[in-house]
Amino acid sequence: YPACEHTVARRAREAHMKRFCKAQAIQRRLEEIEVTFRELEQEGIKLEKLLRDENGSPADQQTQWTNQLLYLVQKKNSLMIEESDLMIAVQELKLEEQQWQLDKKLRSYMDREETLKTPEDCKAEQETLAQLLKVVNERNLLIHIQEEKRLSEL
Repeated sequence: YPACEHTVARRAREAHMKRFCKAQAIQRRLEEIEVTFRELEQEGIKLEKLLRDENGSPADQQTQWTNQLLYLVQKKNSLMIEESDLMIAVQELKLEEQQWQLDKKLRSYMDREETLKTPEDCKAEQETLAQLLKVVNERNLLIHIQEEKRLSEL
């Protein structure tokens, strides 16, 4: 048993570190998106001013500015979609971590001998199971949302 427990503990640590690294990468990307949003906003403001103050500008110049503005809007929309996907991924990671914690807690209750469990232990075990089911349902809902989003984008 000790070797098996050691392996399970090692795999749990590895999974935890994997989630942690993924969360850090997501956070970095969200920060990059925020910076890009600000840059796009500033560029858009400049283009809007140019279009408003178009006195004497050639028509092809105005068309070019309009096209640039539309490109900025498209880029901003694609970044918003990416940001939305990343926020869902963050929520999924949180739920995955909660599920892991609750699963660990539930196993500790279930590993106890039934005759040694107090009524409080039985109640706590049932509450933990209910929380675990809630988390699993929330993760399922997130997966469903992602799938619907993916299908709507197609």
